[in-house]
Amino acid sequence: QVQLVESGGGLVQAGGSLRLSCVASGSISNINIMGWYHHAPGKQRDVVAAITSGGSTNYADSVKGRFTISRDNAKNTVYLQMNSLKPEDTGVYYCKAALGGLGYWGQGTQVTVSS
Repeated sequence: QVQLVESGGGLVQAGGSLRLSCVASGSISNINIMGWYHHAPGKQRDVVAAITSGGSTNYADSVKGRFTISRDNAKNTVYLQMNSLKPEDTGVYYCKAALGGLGYWGQGTQVTVSS
């Protein structure tokens, strides 16, 4: 079982930056895929970025060129660097780990981007 704790959310003006962190309870080196999801008010939860155990990354079109996902296996941590934030980026951001055919979620961290 994997426990995930996100942090780094907050209130920021449009154009600003935030870095989200997701710390896992154990080693992430064997976790197949880790991802960040965005849950905007009134909408479904969508993946915005994902990273494999080999370091390959994938991004939603809406965040390409603005967001960067990275992982530090030594710190059991996955990061989401968010630049050039827009009001539509507002919502709760969740970290997810895919391991052994199961998905594990963190509790989420709120990001609010003011215009």
